[in-house]
Amino acid sequence: MNIFIEIPTWLGDAVMATPAIENIIEKYPNAKLIIFGSFVSTSLFKYHPNVKKIIIDETRKEGFRYLNLYKVSKDIDVDLAFSFRKNFTTKFLFYFLTAKEKFIYTRLDKKLDIHQVIRYNDFVNRSLELSTDPKKLKIYTKSSSGSKKDNLKLILGINPGATYGSAKRWYPQEFAKTAIELSLQYDIKIFGGPGEVDIALDIENELQKANITNYQNLSGKTSIDELIEEISQLDLFITNDSGPMHVAAAFSIPTVAIFGPTRYIETHQWQNNHEMLLRKELECSPCMKRVCPLKHHDCMKLITSKDVKDLLRKNQYIS
Repeated sequence: MNIFIEIPTWLGDAVMATPAIENIIEKYPNAKLIIFGSFVSTSLFKYHPNVKKIIIDETRKEGFRYLNLYKVSKDIDVDLAFSFRKNFTTKFLFYFLTAKEKFIYTRLDKKLDIHQVIRYNDFVNRSLELSTDPKKLKIYTKSSSGSKKDNLKLILGINPGATYGSAKRWYPQEFAKTAIELSLQYDIKIFGGPGEVDIALDIENELQKANITNYQNLSGKTSIDELIEEISQLDLFITNDSGPMHVAAAFSIPTVAIFGPTRYIETHQWQNNHEMLLRKELECSPCMKRVCPLKHHDCMKLITSKDVKDLLRKNQYIS
């Protein structure tokens, strides 16, 4: 059986869809998957044993979006089709797919605070008339044996970026203060995508001023599967609400997850017993805006390096 799956565009959403996808495989264990989506999100499935083919969505190129979507639909032969997206282009693509059954995600109970992992899994349950529970996030890696790093020094990862917008980003100087104070106990790795290099450089500059040398700035230097491998080897992660945060959850990495304008109930780390959630209770939060509409950004500005260290001390990650 061949199953076509259009996955969410964003890395974090794609990670949160993995329990639902694993439940599809549990229903059809011999199925071969055809994964369709953005370059970033499809990279998650590079080493998945059930994946037969990955199609990167490049249909926007040359301005012929719908013609290219039509070509995609005609190049594949599948029995079932699922989409974890819900826009018009998905409906167009699915109209021409030859699958016997086609299922497109819809967000029910919009006013209820339900974790996105559960929403995705409920979609699969409704589609296949199942009653499964979502299990842990699942990412297959090149070294899926689970072998840990060779060096004995603890590694702290910091992730100052967040693709969705500046409102989700804690401040580089606060990340830097935290990293400086933890540098005696941890080697430091700075993560970030191509659009977050400047933020990472701000942190690196602060580390250099403090004469900290046991760090690596990996921002803009890793592929997605390299990023996944790096995060899987961490001993501690400090991050904004972001795709890498969900990658860390898949490997149960101890994580300080910093939340501001987003609904933490819906998108905090799924089933990571080592998550340490940090946020401020404000009337204006969560606003779900890319940029602070009130111009003060207090949901992030009021969080300090001391808050992070107090949380780590409470959970015995620092003395």
